[in-house]
Amino acid sequence: MIIEYINTALAHAHYEIIEDEEPYYGEIPDLPGVYATGKTLEECRKNLMEIVDGWLIIRLRRGMPIPSIQGISIEEIQPVDTHVRA
Repeated sequence: MIIEYINTALAHAHYEIIEDEEPYYGEIPDLPGVYATGKTLEECRKNLMEIVDGWLIIRLRRGMPIPSIQGISIEEIQPVDTHVRA
């Protein structure tokens, strides 16, 4: 579910070339604050994937809403009790 969400988000990314040490810039307009740069387009895409992953983790931990993208959504994940009880 999360991998499908990330892949769909990346399919909606917008890329452009900027004047910078890392000239490739990518953002996902549907996800506020999600952007990355890279020396190549592939590096930018990889960095953007990592940013989306971290963005999702933060929003899930804080109970913040995650927008659906092209009908794909991630619902709140319930924590699992991993403590062993005697």
